[in-house]
Amino acid sequence: MTERKQKHFLIHPAYPGGNKAIGEFISKNLLYPEQAVQNGISGSVHLQYVVTDDGIVESVRVLKGLGYGCDEEAVRVVRLLKFGKVKNRGLRLKTTKKIRINFNKVIKKQELTYILKHKNDESPKISYTIKI
Repeated sequence: MTERKQKHFLIHPAYPGGNKAIGEFISKNLLYPEQAVQNGISGSVHLQYVVTDDGIVESVRVLKGLGYGCDEEAVRVVRLLKFGKVKNRGLRLKTTKKIRINFNKVIKKQELTYILKHKNDESPKISYTIKI
């Protein structure tokens, strides 16, 4: 029995550079919402969106959100994506895709100062300042 190669008649729109380029674009354009930073929110926003045959993203929908402005920011960034145009013998094609955008907890830089003193002496002996 010979195996047959599957034929793909429809060409789906693809992002130039692939998934790695999508990740780089999102990390460069994603702004961590101030409300999420203040509340220490981290996690993932799961989205579903439609890409037309012209490469335009539309109908972005949040499947699983975080709140605190993260959902709105994830939708904003996904709408900025531009996929490549495709020709399918005159057929109009819309492709549904899913994506997960991660919001990692942002740690604000802190400055710690340690002062070492001798028990009997009131003046500081050694002072260390550490920036985290």
